[in-house]
Amino acid sequence: MIKALEDDLAQNFNIHFNNHDLLDEAFTQASYVNEHPNQGLKFYERIEFLGDAVLQIVVSEYLFKRYPEMPQGKLTRLRAAMVKEDSFSDFAKECHFDRYIRLGKGEELSGARQRSSLLCDIFESFTGALYLDQGRDAVEEFVQKVIFPKLDEGRFDHVIDHKSELQEVLQVHGDVDIDYQLIAETGGENDRVFEVELIADGKKLSRGKGTSKKLAEQNAANKALQQIKSKK
Repeated sequence: MIKALEDDLAQNFNIHFNNHDLLDEAFTQASYVNEHPNQGLKFYERIEFLGDAVLQIVVSEYLFKRYPEMPQGKLTRLRAAMVKEDSFSDFAKECHFDRYIRLGKGEELSGARQRSSLLCDIFESFTGALYLDQGRDAVEEFVQKVIFPKLDEGRFDHVIDHKSELQEVLQVHGDVDIDYQLIAETGGENDRVFEVELIADGKKLSRGKGTSKKLAEQNAANKALQQIKSKK
């Protein structure tokens, strides 16, 4: 199982562990250790403790640099949305980490492999193991691929009001007519995707997508903001 995990990490993230014992420990739950008392195994909780702290600082620094004008309160709310249990659980699934957790038979039968709290723990413990094995730069490279793109996808737009921020930026020298026009609505009843076009004083600035019209508008506003900031 761990060999398959190593192959997955190498193929999808170009990550190659030097200390394979760290990776074993990061993906081993206490229930598995208890069922194999003679193998001298360790479980993930100590490494998880470290990984949690590493993720907090890496995400905090990224947000601090990316949003230089964002006040502390909004930064805190955004970080909380990114590093919470549900988010880490989703990231773990997207990385296929759920496939490689070593569980005791009872935990396996109880469905623990898909338990949000366990998946969150595993994501944190993997990060801690990566930090111990290869340092902070490797962790930053990993989260650049796994976590930060979700900002651009609009996953955390419910925390940041990009529309209000854009309005402040565009209207700093006077009134600007800002309009969000729905241009497409695709998908089925349960996976609807909306696409809007952002127009300011008749000029098309950006397009955004989301699972609701409101999220699509936030996504379009965020893209316009990034374009404006990149030109400064």
